[in-house]
This record gives sequence, structure tokens and C-alpha cells, in this order.
Amino acid sequence: MKNLTLMNIAEACSGTLYNMGSFEWDAQQRETEASCVVIDSRKVERGGVFIATRGEKVDGHSFISDVAKKGALGVVCEDLPENCEVPCILVKDSFQALKEIAEYYRKQLNVRVVGITGSVGKTSTKEFIAAVLSVKYKVLKTIGNFNNEIGLPLTVLSIREEHEVAVLEMGISDFGEMHRLSKIARPDICVMTNIGRCHLENLGSREGIFKAKSEIFDFMNPEGYVFVNGDDNLLANIQQKGSHKAVHFGLNPSNEIYASGVTGRGLFGSHAMLHIKLENQPMEIFPAEIPLPGGHMVLNALAAAGVGMQLALTAEEVKRGIAEVEEVSGRGNVVTLSGYTLIDGCYNANPESMRAAVGILILAQGRKVAILGDMFELGEKEEELHAEVGAYAQEKEIDVLICVGRLSKNMYEGALSSRKEKGAEVYYFEGRDEMLSELPGLLKKGDTILVKASHGMHFEKVVEFLQKESR
Repeated sequence: MKNLTLMNIAEACSGTLYNMGSFEWDAQQRETEASCVVIDSRKVERGGVFIATRGEKVDGHSFISDVAKKGALGVVCEDLPENCEVPCILVKDSFQALKEIAEYYRKQLNVRVVGITGSVGKTSTKEFIAAVLSVKYKVLKTIGNFNNEIGLPLTVLSIREEHEVAVLEMGISDFGEMHRLSKIARPDICVMTNIGRCHLENLGSREGIFKAKSEIFDFMNPEGYVFVNGDDNLLANIQQKGSHKAVHFGLNPSNEIYASGVTGRGLFGSHAMLHIKLENQPMEIFPAEIPLPGGHMVLNALAAAGVGMQLALTAEEVKRGIAEVEEVSGRGNVVTLSGYTLIDGCYNANPESMRAAVGILILAQGRKVAILGDMFELGEKEEELHAEVGAYAQEKEIDVLICVGRLSKNMYEGALSSRKEKGAEVYYFEGRDEMLSELPGLLKKGDTILVKASHGMHFEKVVEFLQKESR
């Protein structure tokens, strides 16, 4: 890892380097660069650096002797171990050291960074952008949910010199977090998907969310580029960042990047004509096959097309990348089972993503069943927002709505109050396990089933249950 010697690491995180063994360092050892930097002792390679952190259940300091036996180059820790034959860098806060080491490492790299934020669609947009750029470049992308103040630094530390572009998802729940993430990532291109109603408990309003998300610009490359959803009334107001005008994407033809002739293919995605006009470049118009369902996926494809063409991809290369994108498990991916078709949105939820998921469900053939659970961190309007989702699901004329969780009682009541003469069957369960015991009797072979809730509801267990039931 470029310039990540123990002495440079110690300087980067304001730590004190202790040569813990009886051995003497020679010049070569002093100049040895770390092979990896990790916080999981199981992932330490020979020549790697282990950052010992303290969690709720596990203290990484307990594994220092283990990583020493694996041939670790050194350890970053808050307490010096006894009788340990490995150099240690003593710091006050290991998590803060992780961020500072990642920030230092990012500055050593000749890599273009695409930073992605927004309330909904960050992960799908990341997948589209990474798929498009991978047609031309060696790309590293955020894996899983590594998008916060622990995950983002670890993702940055997984970049290697062969990577030409890093596509980084950046997620927050409070003010100041994006400022710190931007300081680590220092994006060359910023993409903002939308400003929805999530994390209202801390951020208060859409305007508060917009302010917090906009901290992504704090440490961006002043010569970099910004792509924002021009159909979002708050993001549409962003006109200039750094030395370039912001580029707006959306379905409205007033955007510099927009789609026309959008034709849905149900759960198999859509077809659209993409129109792209970038600064100092001629207008490009070309068709694209978007393999993932839902109108919001068209917006993700537009963002990816703009970033791709900004980084010198041709229209044919952009088309190929869009066509090859795959959805991430738990983020609305469609799974065909022997008894059911499953739309797996169990990873997380807020009012906007719930609406988008219901929008995908109604594209299906046959009976449409939504199993929806609590949405967390919505603040003082949480009951009202759950009721709105219930009313929306009823309005979209799905066949069965199953509401699960304390807050989802409001979703249930919102659906009942909006029920038409031939409206959805609506059921309520206080807990997930109670619902699972009754679920087989509520389903029919051939159903398309949407499963979605905030991550803390652990609806992945609902997905697992349905997969077993369908065997």
C-alpha cells in the first residue's frame, strides 16, 4: 500500500510507535509498506497492519498476539500489549486513527473517486456507475453497507494502485458525518440521488437532510464534477460547485441528462432513450436497456451514463455497462422461487423507498402481496409517515398488505381508512415471528411478494422463510 510504512502510519494518526520485540529494525524494515490495513483480525495478511478496536461485544486488543503470529507488520492500539513481538502504534482512539490513516492513504493514490449520496438509491446508483465504468476502467466499489465512518475508511484502505476509479457510497444519519466522510474520500465526482424523508430524528426536515448531504462538497476536488437529480426540488437549485456547473439528470427534458420514451417491461426492467449534454461536449442520444425494474432505476442509469461519459466512455460502452448491471441482495432484487416471485427489499426502508418498492410490485403479474415493516429514525412524524405508506399501498391496488411491527400499526390503519370497495386485504401483526406463523395461510402459489422494512426489523428472516417454504 503506497507509502503506508509504520512510521508514516504513526505520523498520520498522531500515534507513538513502539518497537515491541527484541529485534532491531534495518533500513528495509523501516521502509516496508503494509500489505493491508484491517480491523478484523481474521483478515490480517502477512505484512498487514491490524487496528485493534473496541466494540460492544469484542475487544480487538484480545487478538494482538494472534495477528503477531500471522506475521503482521504492526498493530494500532489504545493499550500496549504485554510480551508481544510486533511493533505497536499507540493511539487515544482506534476508530479515529482508522479515519486518519484512510485520509492519509487516499492522498497517496492517483485514483479518481466518485462519491455517491442521497436518501434513496445510493446502492443501486453505485452499482450502475460501477458497472458502466468497469467497461473501460479497473474499478473498486463499496461492498455491502460499508458506507459510514467505519465502512468508508475501510473501503478506501482496500483501494490498490491498479485501481483507476473508486466508486464510494457515502451514508449518514446526522450533521457533520458527511463532512468527515468527504475529508477521507475527497471525491472528484459527486452524485446526489435525491433528498427524501429519512433520518428525520436527527436531521429534522428535508432541508436539514439537504444541508447534511451537501457536506459531501466540503472536500471535493475543486476541479471536479457534480451530478444531481434535477427532478428533486431541492437538488435542482444546485447550479455551481467548484469550477464547473452542476449537471442535472432526471425525466424532465429541462435537465442536461434526461430520458424519453421510457417503456416498462414489468419486473424485467425498461427501455429508454438517453439524452446527454455535458459541458463542452456535443449532445449524445442513444437507446438503453435497463435490466432492473422501477422508474427510479431509469434515474440511476441516467446518473451512471453522465458519469461514464464525463470519464470518456463512448455511448456504446455506457449502453453495455447499463445492460450488465445487477441488483444487490436485499435492495429490491427480484428472486424467482418455485412457488413465488420475491422482491427482496429487506435491507432498509424509508417512506420514499417504500413507495418505490410498491411501484415495482404493481408491475408484476398475478396476485401482489406486500409484507411491510417498521421504518426507523423518522422522528416526530413517524406515525403519520407510516400511515401514508399504508394509504399509498392501498391506492396502488395491491391484493394483500401485511403490516408488521409497533409503528406499522399506523400503516395498517392508514390502509384501512383508504380502503376502496375492492381494496387490498389488510393484516396486522405486532411481531415478525407471529406473522411468520400465519404467513403460509395468507399466500397462494404464484404470488409476487414484496418484503421490505428497516434493517432493525431483520426481515432477512422473512426472505429466508419464504425461500424454505418455496422448496
